[in-house]
Amino acid sequence: MNLQLPDDAHNARWVANVRPSDWRNPTPAGRYNMVVLGAGSAGLVCAAGVAGLGGKVAVIEKQMLGGDCLNTGCVPSRAPLRPAHFIGGQTLRFSKAVIATGSRAAVPPIPGLQETGFITNESVFNLTELPRRLAIIGGGPIGCEMAQAFQNLGSQVTVLSHAPGIRGRDDVDAARVIQRALETDGVQFRLGVEPARVERLNGEVVVHWEDKSQSQRQSLGADAVLVATGRAPQVEGLDLERAGVAYTRRGVTVDDHMRTTSSRIYAAGDVAYKYQFTHTADATARIAVQNALFFGRRRASDLNVPWCTYTDPELAQVGLTEAEARARGVAVTLFDFPNADLDRAVTDGETEGFIKVLVKAGSDKIVGATIVGRRAGDMISEVTVAMAGKVGLAQLTTLIHPYPTRSEGLKKVTDAYNRSRLTPRVKSLFVKFLAWRR
Repeated sequence: MNLQLPDDAHNARWVANVRPSDWRNPTPAGRYNMVVLGAGSAGLVCAAGVAGLGGKVAVIEKQMLGGDCLNTGCVPSRAPLRPAHFIGGQTLRFSKAVIATGSRAAVPPIPGLQETGFITNESVFNLTELPRRLAIIGGGPIGCEMAQAFQNLGSQVTVLSHAPGIRGRDDVDAARVIQRALETDGVQFRLGVEPARVERLNGEVVVHWEDKSQSQRQSLGADAVLVATGRAPQVEGLDLERAGVAYTRRGVTVDDHMRTTSSRIYAAGDVAYKYQFTHTADATARIAVQNALFFGRRRASDLNVPWCTYTDPELAQVGLTEAEARARGVAVTLFDFPNADLDRAVTDGETEGFIKVLVKAGSDKIVGATIVGRRAGDMISEVTVAMAGKVGLAQLTTLIHPYPTRSEGLKKVTDAYNRSRLTPRVKSLFVKFLAWRR
């Protein structure tokens, strides 16, 4: 059975790898150290971790190995573990269990949307023809990435978002850079609007929306509508109530140790964590395994979570933004450096963007960073490591970065921090000292 369209040889080969047609579930034998519900990123990390340590583990997956990231999301991967499907009603006995059922594309209740038809990040790869006009509902990371990709492929893309700007959780200045880049590519934005109705007229899809600033309704014709309004945790059909596991529409309820309201059951990944990324699914899965089987006390709140929007230029973020710092009452000092003054960016002809680092006021403790530019997703890791290791900007000034590289921009930021330490009083002491040394 082919689970992916179009039904061609390429997809048939792929489905054969992630859900072999000749697979037969093993008969459960004895008690398992851990039973994992879901074979996505978090589930596979849990299962591989337990099995690698010599534990007995079973994976239960109703669809395909690899989850969203492998099958409809970010990158291809290999799937080395075998699933034990529910498809025969067998009972498994276990010491601990992990719920790692992931998330699905969230679909807003816009009248007419279901009847008219739409695509999401999960079905966009089913397209066999390029839409001449594409309307995207949602200005988050998926919306922006898909908008730039389809625009560059030849579609005329229009992004509709209820927010006044794109990428609401990221740094405001960074979001503006990304929006300008997409507009330069030809993407059109309708911001601060609320989609009111979708219908099919004369062979085209028409999206009607209300402009909040002008209190008037407008419409847009398109050949296809892509919904990119976030992710919804998959908690339906698991019978969690019977297991004493609490959940809401935001996902399974867990404490800081990724433990649910049932002491034997943990949860990891999109179904339970506020940051819905493949790398956080991996990180929370490791926390769940350690705490469930090895009496660990690791906390999710200790994680320093970076993320990246893979537009061109990229936008990477870790820790707090300026807006978040203000909202939390955290006094910060900002140090930044523009790519326009970075030698490698100039020679590459890609000077859009900047590096911005926030430190706690009166110290060099890093509380957040934003990087916009080529390879920003790779560069943010240096700041993430510094934050995790409690390394401040003062210590980072001693690092040597290859010249000319993009990462040298971080060195420029630390230089700016050092200059801030040269107060008038300190400078006057240096002047006197150097005069004495002459």
